[in-house]
Amino acid sequence: MKRFFVLPMIAAGFFLNAQTIGNSPYAAFGIGDVKYDNTTDISSMGGVSTAYIWDFNNNFNFNNPAANKNLELTTVKVEVSNENNFFKSNYDNMSVTKHSSYLSNISIAFPLSNKVKFGLGYQPYSSKKYSVLTKEVVEGGNTQASLNRGDGNVNTVQAGISYQFTPEFALGLRSNFYFGNLYDINELTFSDAELINGYETKNKVKTFNFTLGTAYQKKLQKDRKLTLGATYTFGNTGQMETRYINSTYFYTAGETKNNESIIDEKYSEDKNLIPMEFSLGAGYGKDAKWFVGTQLDYKKGETIQFLGKPFVNNDAYKISAGGWYLPNYNNFRNYFSRVTYRYGAYYEKGNLSFNGTNVNQFAITGGMTLPFENKSASRMSGIDVGIELGKRGTLDNNLIRQNFVNLKIGINFADKWFNKRLYD
Repeated sequence: MKRFFVLPMIAAGFFLNAQTIGNSPYAAFGIGDVKYDNTTDISSMGGVSTAYIWDFNNNFNFNNPAANKNLELTTVKVEVSNENNFFKSNYDNMSVTKHSSYLSNISIAFPLSNKVKFGLGYQPYSSKKYSVLTKEVVEGGNTQASLNRGDGNVNTVQAGISYQFTPEFALGLRSNFYFGNLYDINELTFSDAELINGYETKNKVKTFNFTLGTAYQKKLQKDRKLTLGATYTFGNTGQMETRYINSTYFYTAGETKNNESIIDEKYSEDKNLIPMEFSLGAGYGKDAKWFVGTQLDYKKGETIQFLGKPFVNNDAYKISAGGWYLPNYNNFRNYFSRVTYRYGAYYEKGNLSFNGTNVNQFAITGGMTLPFENKSASRMSGIDVGIELGKRGTLDNNLIRQNFVNLKIGINFADKWFNKRLYD
């Protein structure tokens, strides 16, 4: 009996049993759909963040913790995301639509001094929820049913701090703690057998890593500036506990296993769940008027245990470009002159590949920051809205094409809550 299922099989079962799948069938591999993202304003610019220093005083950049020299206020952000996925397969020309909404970010950040800035936040990192049932007639006329399902999520708590060595140069450090549980199970049954043969992987995640960032911003003219940035994310310093069980059993009421007989059982501890990453970025802009930037991200491939065997994720990279435009932040007669308009796009070579075909992703993005009308320009509190339209995967080689429209909204409150300086 086969212990592995490949994506062409999922393409069939996904649509036949679509109502039980919580998100993309690509979540069946690795740690699921990665939800960890930048804040709404950064996402609206194609993810450009490494060389992005917000001109005003109310935003903390977690992606590059060094790029926070202008933060002067305490800022609190609460954000939600709504994902709308449209899947299509050449298998009987089937298609299905999936929707999901979730809390995508809670954070607080404030200056400890003129040179030291600190931020603390929570985000979901990845989710895994799928259920795929396939059936086929095998030798002897028996019908083999294969049920592949997965569940679980990984969340992260992050803390970032930056130090401004000179007016142009800063260093920053971010720490992420990841925690959660992921489950994958493949159950095989035959029409002439009562027992189920199950292959189950349980991953308990409790790990953390560090990102070192640097940012440099130089005034070229009286109101023009060049920004350069880089980040490097170190490998894990924690662990992921993996337990694999191959057994036979049958179900009674509910999902209680009875008469379970263990055929094979393995236990391992790995430190390669969250891979090494680095990012390089450059940007150019005019003070309080406009900004445009570009960025290259690289993520090292990693190997994790999946249904008792190693599953390889390839090296991945992402190219992003985007920026913002603010007509006139001091024009209180025209509200829309104080709205920040954001734009961007990205292309990502993904870490999944099947039968020589890569699962890549492309999207265009846009958004706005709507300031609270009665707030002064120095506060810039407001509502961030963003949209992302893109495509993931392909119809080639019986794979699945995933078109998506993601909507994001967040509220940013900024004010002088803490006046006492903890550090000079």
